[in-house]
Amino acid sequence: MSWYRNLIKLSTPTKSKTAITKNLLQASLSHFSTANQPPASAQAQPSGLGPTKPHDKPRVVVLGSGWAGCRLMKGLDPKLYDIVCVSPRNHMVFTPLLASTCVGTLEFRSVAEPIARIQPSISSAPGSYFFLANSTAVDTENHEVHCETVTDGTDTLDPWKFKISYDKLVIASGAQASTFGIHGVKEHAIFLREVHHAQEIRRKLLLNLMLSDVPGLPEEEKRRLLHCVVVGGGPTGVEFSGELSDFIRRDVHERYTHVKDYIHVTLIEANEILSSFDDRLRHYAIKHLTKSGVRLVRGIVKDVKPANLVLTDGSEVPYGLLVWSTGVGPSPFVNSLGLPKSPGGRIGVDEWLRVPTVQDVFSIGDCSGFLESTGKPVLPALAQVAERQGKYLANLLNKICKDGGGHANGAKDMNLGDPFEYKHLGSMATVGRFKALVDLRQSKEAKGISLAGFVSWFIWRSAYLTRVVSWRNRFYVAINWLTTFVFGRDISRI
Repeated sequence: MSWYRNLIKLSTPTKSKTAITKNLLQASLSHFSTANQPPASAQAQPSGLGPTKPHDKPRVVVLGSGWAGCRLMKGLDPKLYDIVCVSPRNHMVFTPLLASTCVGTLEFRSVAEPIARIQPSISSAPGSYFFLANSTAVDTENHEVHCETVTDGTDTLDPWKFKISYDKLVIASGAQASTFGIHGVKEHAIFLREVHHAQEIRRKLLLNLMLSDVPGLPEEEKRRLLHCVVVGGGPTGVEFSGELSDFIRRDVHERYTHVKDYIHVTLIEANEILSSFDDRLRHYAIKHLTKSGVRLVRGIVKDVKPANLVLTDGSEVPYGLLVWSTGVGPSPFVNSLGLPKSPGGRIGVDEWLRVPTVQDVFSIGDCSGFLESTGKPVLPALAQVAERQGKYLANLLNKICKDGGGHANGAKDMNLGDPFEYKHLGSMATVGRFKALVDLRQSKEAKGISLAGFVSWFIWRSAYLTRVVSWRNRFYVAINWLTTFVFGRDISRI
């Protein structure tokens, strides 16, 4: 009966799968510490990356993988620094083309650029790492960042906490969508800032189209399911409305003929749509969107319910899909930091993008803004601002290291050279049906070139195609545009 005893041994669980996986994760993180670790039972502090030694390369820790953080990592010299990135996502999102993925004009992979392609040393250099984690706190006195791993859902590992020592810290964690404290927005609306948001919008849109075709569904419910409401008349809201109207006129009318007369788009804005654009371009956008079937409503949302939203004038707007695009504000992480703040609650920086009250801490992108003492205005939360800041800071940090100030507290009295200067290159937005707006003025009051129509649409597509980070994704985008033009959009609900 030896075979029976062996069978009993094999069938008896010794540890749960979760416990085994957790032990493996703890073991994999423990080797990052440069100090001698005590036994697991005696260890009181989380493990992590310890301070660098004088003969080691200094370490730059980057919090975030948006436009600013990725442009910074791309420009940093891996021969001078060990680069460590901490972010809840392992890719950069090319946000100007994100709206196109919601309706199948582009595939999601086309707008996601892996960090390892932007800075190859992250995955190859011995002292450089990427950690899929959130930053929870910054200890500026000890030059440490406190982190917590990202978990997927509830039935997974418990978050693992660890610390990373830095020589230079760059906070580029971005911002979060503004809800203005309106009840129900987070529960019922979908934002448009990440790839998973675009995926959720696409699935919800296609689901509503298919549900509305079910026999016996009341006409009122059918109209509600197929009513797409966009709140926010900035470039993101207008571009999404234009893409959606294109999708309805070309694809829905051909492939969902039974319900084509029920689907509508409403764009709600409290003030003027595209307020930063030239007045002539704004009027062109209003005329074109209205002609494309987009209903424009001026109003302020007071409450959001599961099936309708309420405006301040008391009117109710039923919806089947609600997309919220009303700008951004500081994240809870930024609010929790004991650092000086600029107007609007962002992390305050000086002319060299340093946080002036602490050593070796910089901040760029949507989470940062000039302090009032600099006399400079807070820059808008735009991709071109973040990208320019990342490029400038990469060159500055390379210069600091070459001058011998790369390690912690090594650049106290160093001459940093020219401060950061921002020059606005203009704004662009597509409004659908091969039409776009191009405003090349440096400010709303300045004079400059402003174009609208097909030529602007061609400029818009050409400019963004060249701005896509890698040749791989440029090829993807070009092929997606071509296949959509020839065969129409992909309406598969995957």
